[in-house]
Amino acid sequence: MASITDLILSQVKNVAGNVDVPSNVQNTVLQGLSDSILGSLTQTATKPGGIDMIKSLLTGKTNAAASPITALAGKIFSGNILSKLNLGNAKNLALIALIPTVLSKLSGIIKDQDGDGDVDLNDILITLKGGNKAQTASAGSSILGAATSILGGILGRKK
Repeated sequence: MASITDLILSQVKNVAGNVDVPSNVQNTVLQGLSDSILGSLTQTATKPGGIDMIKSLLTGKTNAAASPITALAGKIFSGNILSKLNLGNAKNLALIALIPTVLSKLSGIIKDQDGDGDVDLNDILITLKGGNKAQTASAGSSILGAATSILGGILGRKK
């Protein structure tokens, strides 16, 4: 299994074909959607109760369209990408509408990986890294490193 960044980008590419985006900004839009979703997951993970919110979303217990994680991803994407591209309101709304679709496609990917009978942070890290129990420690730092790098890129583009 791929890393969380790869999974998100893959799902974004799968659904982005539903919106006609000018070719000169297509990569910006695809990467912006991916960065915004990962940024939302990362910001949510740092909040009290955030891990439970992510767990609920990625196990399919929370509807992606109703999740605050989805709403945050939409705000990040709108503020950091769409506000700079001038694609028009209809296209902006269509692109933001892709976010719940992407997140719903990610739901159900988290399963009990470590055999302890429940889905917990350890299982999330194992699944998102695509590894096994022995790789859990490196999974956490890899995800954190990727998230930090992407968030840094997002925040750097705000200038």
